[in-house]
Amino acid sequence: MAYILIMPRQGNTVESCVIVDWKVKEGDTVTEQTNICEVETDKASFEIPAGAAGKVLKILHEAGDDVPVLAPIAVIGEPGEDWQSVLPKEVSPKETVTAASQDSKEKTSSHSPAPKPEIKSEITVSPRARNLAEKEALHLNTLHGSGPEGRIIERDVLAALETRPALTAAAKAALAAKLPVGETVLTAGTGLGGRVTAGDIAAPARSHVQITSEGAITETPIKGIRKLISDRMLKSVTETAQFTLNASAPVTRLQDIRSRLKTCEYITDELKSLKITVNDLILFAVSRVLPNFSYMNSHKTGDIIKTFERVHLGFAVDTPRGLMVPVIRNANLLSLSAISSEAKRLAAACQNGSAKPEELSGSTFTVTNLGSLGITSFTPVLNIPEVAILGICAIEMKPAASGNGCSCEPHIGFSLTINHQAVDGAPAARFLKALCDTVADIDLLLALAAELPAHAG
Repeated sequence: MAYILIMPRQGNTVESCVIVDWKVKEGDTVTEQTNICEVETDKASFEIPAGAAGKVLKILHEAGDDVPVLAPIAVIGEPGEDWQSVLPKEVSPKETVTAASQDSKEKTSSHSPAPKPEIKSEITVSPRARNLAEKEALHLNTLHGSGPEGRIIERDVLAALETRPALTAAAKAALAAKLPVGETVLTAGTGLGGRVTAGDIAAPARSHVQITSEGAITETPIKGIRKLISDRMLKSVTETAQFTLNASAPVTRLQDIRSRLKTCEYITDELKSLKITVNDLILFAVSRVLPNFSYMNSHKTGDIIKTFERVHLGFAVDTPRGLMVPVIRNANLLSLSAISSEAKRLAAACQNGSAKPEELSGSTFTVTNLGSLGITSFTPVLNIPEVAILGICAIEMKPAASGNGCSCEPHIGFSLTINHQAVDGAPAARFLKALCDTVADIDLLLALAAELPAHAG
């Protein structure tokens, strides 16, 4: 019996995956271990094995489709098996109808020449205009006629062609065969001098550049991981009551700690080799403060707030594929060196695309850092269902009381966004104040954690 390959679940919070590319085509022979396609979520990309040996009888989705988890994506079996009969009744009609229409399209294209562009019967066109439009693969449905009673005449076609980039001969043939009625190419192609090529017609989803009198305008479809991130961010701000507080903490001692970790004779070689960063120290401070404010280390799902004893600390990583949030598990139980080492390992995995699904889900609190880019204040967007996210801002010189006078000291900024449905402003402010106090006296925190001798210099 034919085997139905489904979209696997990539973590508990992932609801769908985008098919990036098919590694096989219908009719190919595969083994259980053959990677049949590559998919991506808003967190990472993965390859999916066939799961059964046989021939690929049917591919149910195209590259670029956003497919719900556990939905059928392909059927594998013996040649001649009826792939439609094995699909469950609850499969979306779109999947089977699309597949059936594709079969029909393939049969038509293999037995008959490509049809010429169709013209709606209600459109009146002069013979000269019709012949020119067919020759140039221009769809007349997009034109407004300037002749009597709206009749499209030759000058209307010529005017439309002047605004369209030049097409190669192959592109004209491909356009006439591929584009449906009413569509036309208005963007520059990848050929010499901006000419539209057959490859541009075959891959309309790529970015295009439209040439206008005001200069070039690039049009890039939102798809793949960018679309998933976009949808997730929109869901976050529309389904939660987000509220941001800003504060700062003196970092003289924190900066001193960084220097001491590089040179102090009492520091282990492991700590020295890790090159502890400001971000590492903040992550460590957050992991120690959060357990005292458990309402900040929570998820809100519907009308239920789930509070966690342990801190699973997510941190934002900027990658070529987009924003990713790996998770440091049980951060409140880890030493500074362990947090620093794990953060560097996870960030590298995100950058090179090797991060695993379980490393990218399950965070209970998230930290995002824009301070290295000089940002002094911002509004982090909640990583739902978490109820809070901390933004680390740039270090600035600020006035501070000094004896009977005033002096300027370096301060690091924090932007804390909360879900006001789950956490009120005053409790959130108490957490933020405690974090600032901890950062100001972080050498004491490290001494208590036996990470650094209290008076090592």
